[in-house]
Amino acid sequence: MSGFFAELSRNSHAVLVAVGQHIALSVVAILSGILVAVPMGVLLTYHTRAAKIVLGIFSVVNTIPSIVLLGVAMIFLGIGYIPATTVLFVYSLLPIMRGTYTGIKEVSPNALKAARGMGMSRLQMLRLVQLPLAMPSIITGIRLSSIYIISWATLAAFIGGGGLGDLIWMGLQTYNFNMVLCGAVPATILSLLVSFLLNRLIKRTSRHRREEVAA
Repeated sequence: MSGFFAELSRNSHAVLVAVGQHIALSVVAILSGILVAVPMGVLLTYHTRAAKIVLGIFSVVNTIPSIVLLGVAMIFLGIGYIPATTVLFVYSLLPIMRGTYTGIKEVSPNALKAARGMGMSRLQMLRLVQLPLAMPSIITGIRLSSIYIISWATLAAFIGGGGLGDLIWMGLQTYNFNMVLCGAVPATILSLLVSFLLNRLIKRTSRHRREEVAA
């Protein structure tokens, strides 16, 4: 471990730059995924047959190894930040879309009946009833997506996307396993930290949901 900390100290600036790049890659991909996947998940709740097809297609896409999709993106988009974030964005969609779709579908029919009885429109029901009640499921999808993306972002280095994968790849090329750890350890910490924070948010929204139901 002393060798790892010595390597970390010698390359502290490079590690900080790589962490910043890694966070930027992940945040852009996840936020883009949320902006696209949540509305798509909502729309799919109104078209059950289409939902099976769309979710099935994205399930197949997510089984494709990320290095393969990165290679395809490199052919069409070149190398660097844009193809890396594009591939990560594609991978981010399924968990968020599925979480949104499942959460809204599982909203109690009694809650919807009460909302209709109050004269709410479909949009009002979605905004005031369905999305708030589905929030734990949506955040669970975001949590899963975030963990995947932070892990897969290490592969962005293979097409010049930067991030902690640069340190891992550099360490593998030079047989410097302490350098590998300088990339792998921060990536693991980022993943665990995001998972912990979103898990707390899921518990809080779930507790709030139970209190609303009880009231």
